[in-house]
Order: sequence, then C-alpha cells, then structure tokens
Amino acid sequence: MARDYPLDRTRNFGIIAHIDAGKTTTSERVLYYTGSQHKIGEVHEGETTTDWMEQERERGITITAAAVTCFWSPTYVADKKDTAQKIRFNIIDTPGHIDFTVEVKRSLRVLDGAVVVFDGVAGVEPQSETNWRYADEGKVPRICFINKLDRTGASFERSYASILDRLTKQAVRMQIPIGEEGEHNGVIDLLENDAVYFDGDMGETIRREAIPENLKADAAKYRAELIEKIVAEDDVAMNAYLEGKEPSIVELKKILRKAVIENKIVPVFAGSALKNKGVQLVLDAVVEYLPSPLDIPPVKGISPKTGEEVIRNASDSEPFCALAFKLQTDPFVGALTFFRVYSGSIAAGSYIYNSTTGTKERLGRIVRLQADKREEVKEVFAGEIAAAVGLKEAKTSHTFSDEENPIVLEEIKFPEPVVSMRIEPATKADQEKMGLAMKKLSDEDPTFRVSSDTETMETIISGMGELHLEIIIDRMKREFNVNANTGKPQVAYRETIQKEAEADNKYIKQTGGKGQYGHVVIKIKPLEKLEEGAKIKNNVKRYDHFEFINNIKGGVIPQEFIPAVEKGVREAMERGIVAGYKMEDISLELNDGSYHDVDSSEIAFKIAASQAFKDAAARAKPVILEPIMKVEIVVPEKFMGDITGHITSKRGQIESMEDRGLAKVVNAKVPLSEMFGYTTALRSMTEGRGSMTMEFDHYEVVPQNVAETIKAARK
Repeated sequence: MARDYPLDRTRNFGIIAHIDAGKTTTSERVLYYTGSQHKIGEVHEGETTTDWMEQERERGITITAAAVTCFWSPTYVADKKDTAQKIRFNIIDTPGHIDFTVEVKRSLRVLDGAVVVFDGVAGVEPQSETNWRYADEGKVPRICFINKLDRTGASFERSYASILDRLTKQAVRMQIPIGEEGEHNGVIDLLENDAVYFDGDMGETIRREAIPENLKADAAKYRAELIEKIVAEDDVAMNAYLEGKEPSIVELKKILRKAVIENKIVPVFAGSALKNKGVQLVLDAVVEYLPSPLDIPPVKGISPKTGEEVIRNASDSEPFCALAFKLQTDPFVGALTFFRVYSGSIAAGSYIYNSTTGTKERLGRIVRLQADKREEVKEVFAGEIAAAVGLKEAKTSHTFSDEENPIVLEEIKFPEPVVSMRIEPATKADQEKMGLAMKKLSDEDPTFRVSSDTETMETIISGMGELHLEIIIDRMKREFNVNANTGKPQVAYRETIQKEAEADNKYIKQTGGKGQYGHVVIKIKPLEKLEEGAKIKNNVKRYDHFEFINNIKGGVIPQEFIPAVEKGVREAMERGIVAGYKMEDISLELNDGSYHDVDSSEIAFKIAASQAFKDAAARAKPVILEPIMKVEIVVPEKFMGDITGHITSKRGQIESMEDRGLAKVVNAKVPLSEMFGYTTALRSMTEGRGSMTMEFDHYEVVPQNVAETIKAARK
C-alpha cells in the first residue's frame, strides 16, 4: 500500500503556551478552518474537541496532549477543493499548566515545529519560558502568535518586547494589529504590505485592502526591519539589498523558511482566536515556514547490537523506526500507544519489534486520532503520527524498529516529582483495583510515581504539584471506579553532601560453615557538573545525579562483586542519612578493598558498601535540599505591599516587579513547602482579584531551623 500524502505536504506541529493564553481556543479555530468540525467548541462552554476528558471540560484547562489530524488549503490557493494543494497537519494541543509539563516535553520531542501562543495582555509568562526552553533543547523551529488582542489591556508591542527580552532576540514582526482592545479589526501583513480583514460569522472570508493611512508609517518602518532581518541570512540577497534592489516576496519567503527551520528567525503573528482574526494566516505560516519531515535532520540512535551510532532518514524505503511518546487508557479500545514514525512503514496485523526491551508484539490495529474520535488505518509511513491499539509491553520512550536493523533512540528525560502524598484504598474491594489503576496511570504519565514507605508500609504517590495529584485521584475514581483516602500533600525533599569523606568497612560474619566477607574502601564527594562535550572515562559510570568510579586495580576485589558494591551504595542513597530522604548529586570512588576466596559473596559486598557509604556520608556534611518554585503573582496595585510582605514571610525572594496593564506582577522564588494552599490565601488577601502561577525551579539547601523541623516530623 502506498502513502496517501507526500511528506513535503505534511506538517507535524504542536500548539504550546502558558495556561490561559488561548491555546485550546486557537486549536478549535484550526479544526474549524480546516473543515474537521462544523461547530466551534468554546472552552468556557465546555464543548471543545481537543479537551475531551471530563476533568478538562469542567476545569477549562488542558490536561493531556490531544493529537489531531486535519487538512488545510492555504488562503492563497484559489481552488479550495483541489486536494493536490492541501497540506496534512498532525497537530498536538498541549497543556499549559505546569503540573502537566510532561505532556509538552514529550510532544516537542516528536514534533517538527511549534506554534507558541501568547496572551496579548500578559505577554511572556513563566510557563511560556519553560516551554520555550524545552523547544530550545529539542531545537524545534517555532512561530509565535500574540493572541487575545481584543482584550482590555492588550498590547502587541508590549507582548512582542517581552518575547525579545525574555525568550529570544531572533523574533521579528510579520504583522502588526489594526487596532487593539475593542478596536481590533484585523492585521497588517508586513511582507505582502497590505491590510487583512476577516469577514463572515467566523472570519472565514479573508479580505485584503490597502493599509489605513494612520498605520502606513509604522508599517513601512517595521517592514524595513523585517526585510533587513531576512536578507541578513543570505549573502546574495544582502548584497542586492544594499545596492537598493529588494528581493521578490517569493525569494524573501524562501530565505525566511530556511532561517526559521535553522532556528535563526522566529516570526511573530497577531490576532484574536476568540474573535476569529488571524488564525488562518498562522496556518499559512505553518505551511510556508515550519518544516516538513524532510526538512529536519535525520534521527540518530544507537544500534543495540554494536553500540555504534545509527542514522535514519525520513524515507519510506529505510528500515522501520518509531518512538512511543505517550500511553493513554481509552475507555472504548483499551491501551493506546502513540508513536511517531521516523523512517520506513508498518502495517496493522504485523509484528512490531521493541528494540528497547528486545521483545515482539502483534500490532493489531492502528488508528489516527481526531481528538477523541478514531479513524482506522491499514499502514503508517515515515513522518506520520498514529496510535497502536492494545500493545502490552510498550512504555513511553520505547523505540520500535525493524528486527533485522534495530536502533534505540534517545529516551525522553522527564522532570522529577516534587510533591508526594499518602494514599490508601477506602475499602478492601478498592485495594486490588487501586494497584491496577495506579500502574496504568504511572505508565501513561512518567512524572507520576508510586512507591511504598518501607517502614510504615503506606503507599506514596508523587507528582508535579497539588493539581496534578488531585487530577490523578479524580481519574482513579471516574475511570477505574476506585475510592481512596489521601493524606496531606508532602514536599519531596532530597539530601546531599557538601564535602569529601572516606570510609573503610569490613563486613565479616562467621556462623559455622560458610561465612560472609566483604571489604571496601570508598571516597565520596559532591558531584560536579560535566563540561559540555567532556569525555567520560572507561572506569566511570555517570547517571543523572550519581557517579560511580571504579579504581580497583589488580583484582583486589573481583570484577563480579563490583556491581554489588554499586547496588549497596544506591540502596543506602535511597534511604538517606539526615531525615530518610533520597540522596543525590554524589560522586563515589571505590578505591580499595579485599576478599576471601571462600566466604566472599555479592550480598557481603553489598552490605559492606552500604555501611561504608553511611559512615562516609555522616562525615561529609550531609544536608537536606528543598524544591524552590518560580512564582509569578498578578495583583491590583493596591494589594502590592501586602503581597510582597507575605512572600517575604514565606522565606521567598522577590526577584522583580513590573507593570502589566493596570496590574502589578511580582516574580519571586519561594520554597514549595510554603506554597501549599497559597492560591486560597492570595484570593482572600486580594478580594479574589489576584492570580498566581508557579513551577519548579531548582533544589536548595534548607536553613538549619527548617531542617530541624523536618527531622522532627520524620521521627
């Protein structure tokens, strides 16, 4: 079976933004204009397509990333029915709330481009910065859409300035609005040098006219800036421009496309999705400037057979290679595994090889999603995004490949959870169901972790924030019919060391017959950050927050006991030394030891290593670390004094204050332990007019008096 759509007419992109920037409203307009639905669903009415979970509709926020396939005829195409001119969009509408940041991170990994939506009143907000950083990490080309320009207090120029200031100096205006707030009537297309209006009930009819007199000077000034920015990316065009010859619009678009794909320019568009202005031109820009699967570098991975780097090009003729980026439990079809195909093709009914685990599973059905509706397909090809039904072994980040030509792609790295709480089934009948529900939910969401407290035998769930855990518990009740009782949210503290220490430990046990003998000499020190491009030596194993250096020479400890030493140390790190929290950022050297021909065993070396680590850690100035949150509070000016005083009383550090329309914005770093229930306190202090967003920033050593309180609470 041949592919139904050529790769150069395919765009895989995501719509990302801070919470409440109008991202889902923008997605709904996209679906409407592409003909995927005949009625526009509004977030405030709870009728959106991409927000299809009950919790999403109730709360008016996006929780899971919804994948949608639709087709777009650019506005400049005369015959809208001409299928040869249509472009296939695979769109992922991602959540804006920080607690569901995992969805943005994994979506950006498999997308080729992104449309970043900003609130025209607020401009760049904290989550915009986090999402932008994720896109930078993945080198994802993006275009910006400053939305909500019809709102009171909206300012395109202020929002644009915040992008330049806080995100990238590469941004450039492609449009400016015709009027703002209640006067917002359309946009000026700076490249085409005309005014664009959106007529009809849904803005579906596009009308281009001459630029209004009062905006001609601004348009000329910003157009010159835009053209200079574009021609600077091409020597031939630059020389011609300096000689007074302006390149044609076709040439300018060609240079701009290349620059956007190389992340050298970020075009900025304007409009109001709710008022149906500007979205179609953003879709045109997706076609013209964001990459097709052919424009992005080939994907790189490791061959599990040889350990060497392998490259796969976006081609149907290359061996099959795909990455599973999301699992979802569907009430109708069961487990869905979303995957992005990088090369080759795979048909429904065949066997899929999981090169991460080395196992094979039958691929029963393949579906393409239109949010919560499904379209079955017989085969998927390079550059496509689809979902497999009923795979049991597949997990997020697993690679699927051709069994004869295996490849393992780099795993998606997820942030560590920062909030935990105790949970127990309400009845005996809920007990078994709860275990199953939590397994399915943790498979779906890698930032949701389940563990048990070895001392109290309680089940502990951990996540990215209070809302995250609240939604998980809500989903357990609705989707799995599990009633559970929960404790108060707890902060996920960590422990580390602040200086070097050594330890020498012998574990000897004689019990008549075969005894136990293990002896290790270790040194521990704080883990240093790796310089970029630094080579790791052969005797060093480097993990995210731990380094194990094997300095054993001449077989003083036999090679087969070395993994047991590492295991013993890791287990001791899990239990902590100050207050029983997990230890991290430690470098450990195994320098010496001895063994007994008869009595030495893996268990003896594991215990010796564990005890040695505890001895050394106790002398290495151990400390407790706490998560520090980046907090943004928006309040009317008259409450400013109360809020700043309140933040300081919560051990917070105010980093900056700025104006946003008539409101004041406070940016601060505050320990998470002080922020539980803060939204309620903020509302009561500001007559319900204050709002707050926060996200994890870093871990920091807790002050001594707080450490004592934490230790006392753990006893």
